[in-house]
Amino acid sequence: MEQESNKKTLFSCAMKGGWGKVIEMYKHDATLHNARITRSGQTALHIAVSDGKEDVVKKMVHAMSLTQPNQGELIKALRTPNNRKITALHVAAVMGNARMCHIIATVEPTLVDDRNAEGETPLFLAALHGRTQAFLCLHCIRNPDITTPPFCGTCRRYDGDTILHAAINGDFFDLAFQIVHLYKELTNWVNEEGLSPLHLLASKPTAFRSGSRLGRIETIIYHCIYVEKLKTIENVGDEYRKAVEDSDSHVCPDNYKTLWDACRLIKNSVTVVLAHHVEADAEDPGVLGGSPVVNERQENPLFPDNYETGLHWIKFFYLIILTIFGKGSEGLMAIYRKKQTHTWSVQIVEQLLHYASLYVYEDDGRKPQVDEGYNTNSLEDDTTAASIKPRSTENKGNDEQNPKRRTMETPILLAAAKSGVMEMIEKIVELFPLAIHDVNEDKKNIVLLAVEHRQRQVYEFLLKKNIYKESLFYQVDEDGNSVLHLAATLGDSRPWVITGEALQMQLEYKWYEFVKKSLPAGFTRLYNNRNETPDEVFNRTHGDLVKSGGEWLRKTSKSCSFVATIIVTVAFATATTVPGGVAQDSGYPTLENETAFNVFAASSLVALCCSVMAVVTFLSLLTSRFQEQDFYRDLPMQLLTGVTLLLMSIVSMLVSFCAGHFFVLKHQLHNAAFTLYAVISLLVIFYVLSKFPLHFDFLRFTFVPVPQRTKRATN
Repeated sequence: MEQESNKKTLFSCAMKGGWGKVIEMYKHDATLHNARITRSGQTALHIAVSDGKEDVVKKMVHAMSLTQPNQGELIKALRTPNNRKITALHVAAVMGNARMCHIIATVEPTLVDDRNAEGETPLFLAALHGRTQAFLCLHCIRNPDITTPPFCGTCRRYDGDTILHAAINGDFFDLAFQIVHLYKELTNWVNEEGLSPLHLLASKPTAFRSGSRLGRIETIIYHCIYVEKLKTIENVGDEYRKAVEDSDSHVCPDNYKTLWDACRLIKNSVTVVLAHHVEADAEDPGVLGGSPVVNERQENPLFPDNYETGLHWIKFFYLIILTIFGKGSEGLMAIYRKKQTHTWSVQIVEQLLHYASLYVYEDDGRKPQVDEGYNTNSLEDDTTAASIKPRSTENKGNDEQNPKRRTMETPILLAAAKSGVMEMIEKIVELFPLAIHDVNEDKKNIVLLAVEHRQRQVYEFLLKKNIYKESLFYQVDEDGNSVLHLAATLGDSRPWVITGEALQMQLEYKWYEFVKKSLPAGFTRLYNNRNETPDEVFNRTHGDLVKSGGEWLRKTSKSCSFVATIIVTVAFATATTVPGGVAQDSGYPTLENETAFNVFAASSLVALCCSVMAVVTFLSLLTSRFQEQDFYRDLPMQLLTGVTLLLMSIVSMLVSFCAGHFFVLKHQLHNAAFTLYAVISLLVIFYVLSKFPLHFDFLRFTFVPVPQRTKRATN
């Protein structure tokens, strides 16, 4: 009864912030050190760490060390988990508080090895949440001897994900960069699904410039911003001591964050202006400290060196102008973070490829899959590199026993087929030329996959490599499909996010014609295992799309022709009406010498002609035959012409109305009438254009010879 009463008192004090009383109770009663006082099984130390009370945590640990009879009991108390097997050190790692991690973990370094219910250690959680300082603190505590390889038993959880997987998954590339430097062997480790760190990067197209879409203003700002490249921390011990002295808990208030981000962005911009000349290592400019680095100087071959400083000043002041006149600090920081991600992701790829063992079969990546009674020391021997190459058929039986593991494509195939990450493809081809010949389980190589997934940039990159044409472009998959067969096949993916099935069909046909023109004529006569030519495959797989595209064109033409007919009626009535009437003696309009009258006459005639031509165009479109080849040029051009004429008729009718109505208001409003009509006209025009995204889609795709994916990762 007394023990339960003490627990309730301890709980009440901890919840109300009475930490002085909690510390006194810890000094006098050692049984309270591992007492679980909440429904989730938390101890008072859990709560203190969650509240970020660094000094309280330090005093509590000190009180525990004084009260416990021996070191073993103290470690047992610090290791007390909650219901999810989360210790106080886990909580400190998630919060990223390096000082609290230091206070707890220095008592016993093996506390870093404790695993929660998911098999996550404090070191893993620090990487999972991007807590760089806490990670470095735990790393140094667990690996005090810098002359020996780091201990890797804490680097994995039960599903096989390593700390490097966790950092890359969370887009914490600055931390991932340091992890690669500290744990080089992790670059080739795979999880239970067979995913290596390179696989994860290949599945993140938006982490690279080639996989991102920016507007015009954003593109200008993007090129004006300078991002400093990542550098490895050579003396981790000094960084650890600095992190402990300057804890993450001492942060500025939230309302100062925007100002701080803006100042940091300006500081980085000034850096490129004042210090853009970086000398490379004299003996080996490509490698520094055993790690691949890139020369930070961005060469501009169009201008001599003495012009570079001026160019950087122009970029800097242009960035300041954009900040003042529209984008604001939040928009600028979003673009800055995006460029930062793009720059750092390429560095990560270079590092991973530098240490990669692409063609070594050593580990199947399934050792972390263990039962509830998992031994935290069982992974100490697991220091062999895991292959990122698809496993051979000899291990097929093991794959069947592990349903989570699937046959994986190599990173170059994944980057080429699914993501189109050109930065990764170019680096892999440069460092591992043989990787270009990789095939997946369906015997599809990089060319077949790039064509199948409509990756134009990848396909054009391979077309320029004449050395690969004979060996790659003539291969077929296990179904006998050639490059042209796959270009003719309509897959389940949606590479072009556009309005209407007709536009989708147009782009599919354009892609097929583009691939056909890049190949010898003999490809059109090849047969697959179904005894089909590429043309027959195209007609069969696109049949439903042709039908739905024709129906969409009919519905669109009917709607537009109805609107055009109404405009014809109004425009005809307007064109036959003469403002101010005609002179009785001469029969000429009384206002014929007025500028507004001439504008009215011309615009009403244009509205009538355009609306009549639009009606004729839509009627001819309704009577079309809707064959596959018609979607390539004829049908899109007819619809584009009709919609353009309809827009012109609407605008012309509005202009004629304003010009005719001017005679009613010119004596009352005088010069203000022009301003009024201009504002009203612009508002109406913007409204009409906003309701016609179809017109812009047709303009954008009809005159583009080769279609590009409009959005990444739309599978």
